[in-house]
Amino acid sequence: MAYGANLGTLLRTCDAVGACMAVPDTDHYRGALAQGDTLRRWPHIHWVDRSKLAWIRRQRARGTVVIAVELAEDATPLTWLEPARQRTMILLGHEHHGVPHEAWPLLDDVVEIPMVGQGASLNVAVAGSLVLYRLAGLA
Repeated sequence: MAYGANLGTLLRTCDAVGACMAVPDTDHYRGALAQGDTLRRWPHIHWVDRSKLAWIRRQRARGTVVIAVELAEDATPLTWLEPARQRTMILLGHEHHGVPHEAWPLLDDVVEIPMVGQGASLNVAVAGSLVLYRLAGLA
């Protein structure tokens, strides 16, 4: 199951950089994490059980910086992204649809991963891992 592998990869990256992971609290996601997980114990997971947008709004109200990884005009190239100096959340959109339009007003920044090949996007686990390492000041 590719979905489980992606979540497992992101979970391992969160563990590696000391980050948390927010995941919708559904049987689907719990099963995907269980299948893709190779860690003995998980880093902290926020199980989001209500509206994802409402959860993001609550995090912003707490002072969390919200960054989307997306192709967009005026996006910050990944190489320009500074390490996080405060609590920061990364939104990873759907491979084909991206970050939902309803989430855009909640964003503090949009980060783009420069690519020189023919593809327009990277695998979600790869993209998320690159941005997490950069925000952690490890890349």
